[in-house]
Amino acid sequence: MSYLDNIRTFVRVYDLGSMSAAGRDLRISPAVTSARISQLEEHLNVRLFQRTTRNLTPTEQGRAFYPGAVAVLEAVDEAEAQVMHLTETPRGAIYVAAPLGLGRRLLAPNVPEFLAQYPEIDIRLRLTDRSVDLTTEGLDLAFFLGQPEDSNLRIRKIADCRRVLCAAPDYVARRGLPLNGQALIDQRHDCLNLRFPGATEFQWLLQTPDGPRRFAVSGRYECDDGDVLTDWALSGQGIALKPVFEVAGHLKDGRLVPVAHETPPVPVQMACLYTHRRHQDPKTRLFMEFMTERIGRAVKSAEAGAS
Repeated sequence: MSYLDNIRTFVRVYDLGSMSAAGRDLRISPAVTSARISQLEEHLNVRLFQRTTRNLTPTEQGRAFYPGAVAVLEAVDEAEAQVMHLTETPRGAIYVAAPLGLGRRLLAPNVPEFLAQYPEIDIRLRLTDRSVDLTTEGLDLAFFLGQPEDSNLRIRKIADCRRVLCAAPDYVARRGLPLNGQALIDQRHDCLNLRFPGATEFQWLLQTPDGPRRFAVSGRYECDDGDVLTDWALSGQGIALKPVFEVAGHLKDGRLVPVAHETPPVPVQMACLYTHRRHQDPKTRLFMEFMTERIGRAVKSAEAGAS
């Protein structure tokens, strides 16, 4: 298994471009990571990476070795999956990513029940509102809201989630109640925006009498954490565009109120991304089916309560 561990470490270092990042991902120390790469290089009698104090780049030999190394790991994973399927004892770690709001409210609360049913499975949950890459980040599944950028991945749809434009009552009392998307712009309302590195503009997709239309809104507040936007909205700083399930409780108790009723946001798809190979893994398939059913039910319940 040590040689296989060395190959697995090489692939993660190659994918992440860093010894320290690969070590954190594999839960091993930087020293162990470096030692595994050195052992693999000694075994192959080549240098796989060029190392400097600031950079680490694959050599020609490293680039040539990478596709075969990935194929080896995939073959081992598939073989293990077949054995687990026959023994009906799924085991091992599942690496899962999800947006912060979805992960905190819908995914994480259901993990203990899943692990109680399958005591030999471990869950490695990563919550982030940025886009993730299943391949380079070593993920089995990624839950998301919206449309995926990578068309080569498989999608398991969970629900079409209603969204709402909302603000605190004191914001509405101070700035007025916008009736539609155009009023957001004409009246220069403070729109709270979710922005990631590389984003160039803000556009909210709203339903108008003439069909869906994008409105280029603006505001002084932006963040890459959707929960921070909710907190700003609650404190009266502006208007947020949120999935209803994230703010259902605040809408129900009146801490947030809907605005721009004439042009509500277009619903957003909630789904799970996976590769074809990952779907063959029994534990991955079990987790996806378990969460899909419970999350879909929770979304419907939250939306009904908010209504």
